[in-house]
Amino acid sequence: MTAAVSPARIIDGREMQPPEPLEKTLEALDGLPRGEELLLLLYCHPLPLFNILRNHGFVWQEDILDDGTHEIRIRHG
Repeated sequence: MTAAVSPARIIDGREMQPPEPLEKTLEALDGLPRGEELLLLLYCHPLPLFNILRNHGFVWQEDILDDGTHEIRIRHG
């Protein structure tokens, strides 16, 4: 079962300029309670973010939508 994502736990980085999406994501993950997930929306495959997530014990699932949006669901591992 997928955890619910509250509107406060969604970062739409599609129109942001780097490094803003990464900064906002890391800030949000600092306060992410266990059992909840963060939804990140981007137009790219964020390899630097994935390395940070891996090193800090997070897991994620990435789906690419028809419009090219990368929908990345992040939670504690």
